[in-house]
Amino acid sequence: MGQKQFEGFASAQSELFEKFEETRRQWLDRVQSETNLASEFASKLTAARSIPDAMTVYQDWANQWLEMMAEDRKHLLADYQTLAETGARLLSTGWQPKSTAVSS
Repeated sequence: MGQKQFEGFASAQSELFEKFEETRRQWLDRVQSETNLASEFASKLTAARSIPDAMTVYQDWANQWLEMMAEDRKHLLADYQTLAETGARLLSTGWQPKSTAVSS
């Protein structure tokens, strides 16, 4: 029974580490996307020839940014749920106290 617990603990720990790594990569990609969006916004705003052009550039940027925020929210909730589930399995599999029941 100890070997099974250890295997379950090791599996959950490995899964948790993989999820942390995947989440880290997703957020780094997200930071890069936001940087690209800001750079594109600055370039378009600099090229705007009138206030209406500048407002159009700003509206386009704001719409894209809001879409990114909605995607972030979805990813954040999904990441939290996966990490919580994996963490709960890790705790229930690996760190159970020894039973105090007396065997006959």
